[in-house]
Amino acid sequence: MLQTRKEIAFMVMAGIFISSAIVAELISAKLVYMGPYLAPMIAGIVPWPVVFLLTDVMNEYFGKQAVLRLSWITTALIAFCFLVVYVAVQLPAAEGSWLSDKEFAKAFGGSLWIMVGSICAFVTSQLLDIQLFHLFNKLTKGKMIWLRSTGSTVISQLVDSFMVALIGLWFSGAYPLKLVLVLAITGYLTKLFIATCLTPLIYVMHYLAKRILGEKPVVETN
Repeated sequence: MLQTRKEIAFMVMAGIFISSAIVAELISAKLVYMGPYLAPMIAGIVPWPVVFLLTDVMNEYFGKQAVLRLSWITTALIAFCFLVVYVAVQLPAAEGSWLSDKEFAKAFGGSLWIMVGSICAFVTSQLLDIQLFHLFNKLTKGKMIWLRSTGSTVISQLVDSFMVALIGLWFSGAYPLKLVLVLAITGYLTKLFIATCLTPLIYVMHYLAKRILGEKPVVETN
């Protein structure tokens, strides 16, 4: 293991992929403004452009099964993170602690429901994204990178955005349904905008992957 360029590249990409996914869950309890004229959205959107890029490149160069395994591993690690955060919230704060129990629970307690929603959404959207990516790849006969990358994102992130918002923010009682729907819609539109803006970078990533790995993309037969 880790003897070839391909193995090292996969390990590095997988590490960044997993880290981005977990960090997104931990920071999603905060609402942020991405611009002066935009509606608020969850901060967890920030790391997802990295996940978009890596999912597409890894789908292309390592194949559907590799990305599926990585998605299941990431899901398990998000669940493990959920358990650790839950235990930390339940433990009583020591005297002199920088954060009180109430402050710590407010900062991280909301993330627990976000993680539950994200686990459901992540699995569903990743499985959908992977299947759609390879469907578009097959239909275009390996051409039109922008279509299979952006096209799979358009559909999968619609599911992801609404599942995370409804389970993580509405079922938890953190926000009223009206605001949750606004957050889901603005979050989804922001992801689409980012995915569109990243299209040139997708071509750059594919070029670099080809130069580093020195081989053609994986061709799926099913």
